[in-house]
Amino acid sequence: MKHKILLVEDDVAINDMVKGQLTKEGLEVVQAFDGEEALGVFANDVFDLILLDLMLPKLDGMEFLKIIREKSMIPILIMSAKDGDLDKALGLGFGADDYIPKPFSMIELTARVKAAIRRATHYSRIEQKEEQEKKVLTAGELTIDLDNFALLKSGREIKLTAKEFHILKLFISHPSRVYTKAQIYSLVWEDDYYGDENVINVHMRRLREKIEDDPSKPRYIKTLWGIGYKLGEF
Repeated sequence: MKHKILLVEDDVAINDMVKGQLTKEGLEVVQAFDGEEALGVFANDVFDLILLDLMLPKLDGMEFLKIIREKSMIPILIMSAKDGDLDKALGLGFGADDYIPKPFSMIELTARVKAAIRRATHYSRIEQKEEQEKKVLTAGELTIDLDNFALLKSGREIKLTAKEFHILKLFISHPSRVYTKAQIYSLVWEDDYYGDENVINVHMRRLREKIEDDPSKPRYIKTLWGIGYKLGEF
């Protein structure tokens, strides 16, 4: 069965070019050219991934992203020429999974799309297994409930995006290990690390803002300068 992608891009030439390339790779692509149209298409079909431009008419990509995240955890790959949008798209309340800056090569775009679908399929299998095992992980005041995909701090629930959850789970599952940014990207995104630190930096900062009493002096995720990160000692 073909994986189905919702492609949301208002530039007709780019939209058609991307659709042509992904179709050649054996993917089914449904096109939308503005945010309102994309919402209607999404409501009436089932997709494996959304490929989203942020600069859209009628309903911009950021607002579209917020609406989708209220309904679904479908993988969303951002296409954007504005670096300033990255922080918003990956951050609190938005929850995009990854991004590729414009202009991009079709080879890299295809690789990112396939990797995102592969990760989603893999995580789905992991979550099914974890639901059967009913595990709970703890560190200090933090408790990760794998059954319900939830984080509690001193009994209070903290909302995390999917990527934030898996990053924190990685550290708490292996409390003595030090992870480089490349290793975090490889293990959480399950993709080759392209050397762009922005994605990791944004996720780490947002995660710390949610779980730390003082994000400027983190207790839970420690930085080892020039090396990477590790879980604090409790």
